[in-house]
Amino acid sequence: MRMTRIDWLLLPLLTGVLFGVVCIVFALVGYLGLGVLGLLIGFVAQRIEIEKEGAVGHPMVTSLYAQQAEARQRMTRAERAEHRAEMKSLVKPLFVAKVVSAGLIILGFGFFFLFQLP
Repeated sequence: MRMTRIDWLLLPLLTGVLFGVVCIVFALVGYLGLGVLGLLIGFVAQRIEIEKEGAVGHPMVTSLYAQQAEARQRMTRAERAEHRAEMKSLVKPLFVAKVVSAGLIILGFGFFFLFQLP
């Protein structure tokens, strides 16, 4: 996963926005809030990754997976290629979200246990 020129240009902006969000969350709820925010971001990123090939389903809708498989089989080669390209473009933002999530979890819960607990 290589960084493109636009990624390098947007990296300071992303870092600044993330630093601002971290400062606001820390001012409102402290270290524990940073850890919970990290867990929330990680949960959402993981859920998106699980459902990137289609809805996971619910026990009440047992035929959903079969319908999705049937729809994929009916796709033309061009549609399959487009679908693969779309899934490939989804990987980079999910990776960034997971790294940010891991950092917030380590920072939040680590500092909470280090400084807040006796």
